[in-house]
Amino acid sequence: MRCTQRVTCVVAAAVAGLASVTTLAVASASARGGLGQPVRGCITVTATVPVGRSPEQVAVDPKTNTAYVANVSHSTVSVISGRTHTVTATIGVARYPYGVAVDPKTNTLYVTNSTRGSVSVISGRTNTVTATIRVGRTPFGVAVDPKTNTIYVTNAISRTVSVISGRTNTVTATIPIAARFPQGIVVNPKTNTIYVTNNVAHSVSVISGRTNTVTAAIHVARFPQGVAVDPKTNTIYVARFGPVLIAGTVLVISGQTNTVTTTIHVGAGPVGVAVDPKAETVYVTNADDGTVAVISAPTDTVTATIPVGTFAQPTGVAVNPKTGTAYVADTATNTVSVLAPCPK
Repeated sequence: MRCTQRVTCVVAAAVAGLASVTTLAVASASARGGLGQPVRGCITVTATVPVGRSPEQVAVDPKTNTAYVANVSHSTVSVISGRTHTVTATIGVARYPYGVAVDPKTNTLYVTNSTRGSVSVISGRTNTVTATIRVGRTPFGVAVDPKTNTIYVTNAISRTVSVISGRTNTVTATIPIAARFPQGIVVNPKTNTIYVTNNVAHSVSVISGRTNTVTAAIHVARFPQGVAVDPKTNTIYVARFGPVLIAGTVLVISGQTNTVTTTIHVGAGPVGVAVDPKAETVYVTNADDGTVAVISAPTDTVTATIPVGTFAQPTGVAVNPKTGTAYVADTATNTVSVLAPCPK
């Protein structure tokens, strides 16, 4: 099978139960070139943390200064101290964990198990699995609304979003998505609105957290991947994966009008995206050229392009808004890169 864009390969691997989900991702690590030289700003890689095999998505708990990464081929979650930049625990979960999200109010972690149709609930205090919740087929993305203690999970094959009560650890609603392969998901807690990227349908679904219904669909052209939101400005950022070794884009969407307002060109194969509202900065992982693009939110321009390792394939990214530190999962080298913010 020849993979032409990331999520189709990931879904195919999950459905087939292959040994490594990420080995079927775009094979670019040995074929890079001709994409320009990195633009180095004041943000730097200050540490590289070894984790489990095929780390994919990352989440941060700002209250405990802890990062969590789902290791797809290792069936584990690595717990990283934000103070020492070392792995302090490794938690076993079900096969092929992919998405990860944290509720800082309850110190609880949620991990999607893509081939088991389930979500593992983990206590951040004890680093143990306290519950396993059945959801739809091939769950990928997961997001938390701390204000309502509600968790949202995209089920790629079922074409649904599962709504989970954080109080009872039960599915309280299942939202149908009239689009193929819902993948990325994010919540704006200020507006109680959920955004879902539909990878094959080339759209973003907008969901009301009050009614659990899809209220709008935004066309975003080919292969939307990760999605992030800046609650302060009510702005949504969508990473859009381009053809192999061709520069991709980040789409800027107004949460007020549900329209694309700007298109920002980044590196090749953008996958993950995260926002630091305090620093007004957006981080985008470019899986096909081993870099992270840094975007100024006020100007919608790339201010730096940071290499994160030789033959790297960065995927997930998360930011600690308290420290301004970004964590980037590299599925090719089984590491997490720590990016320090610019000095004040």
